[in-house]
Amino acid sequence: MPREYSPEEAANLKLVQRLYDECLNPLDPDKVDEFIAEDYVQHNQDHTGGREPLKGLIRHIREVNPLSVHDIKRILVDGNMVAAHYHARRFPGDDGWVTVDLFRIENGKIVEHWDVLQDIKPDRVNPADPV
Repeated sequence: MPREYSPEEAANLKLVQRLYDECLNPLDPDKVDEFIAEDYVQHNQDHTGGREPLKGLIRHIREVNPLSVHDIKRILVDGNMVAAHYHARRFPGDDGWVTVDLFRIENGKIVEHWDVLQDIKPDRVNPADPV
């Protein structure tokens, strides 16, 4: 039986779904301020925190891989923490990678982000679908 979400959890889940639908998949850096707090902390070691670096990353991806997509498989919520599990691909036919993004939300904005990525290898020894 699925559990019922608190109003806060439902709002947090909706925020993250909208982030992908309105900002990340359409590669729209102008939408970042709507979802991301000004003092956003990024835990990925390859990127810095804050809104402007994220906007720059989205612009770069739009330039080099305009057909990239985040194909969400599931979103989980627990209080102010939301996890999104998805298949990222840069272009049609790309094997891409499996990613889990973990977001911490405060006052209706994403304030912190962690991610875990795993390349999907066509010659993998485990035949199970990694997504």
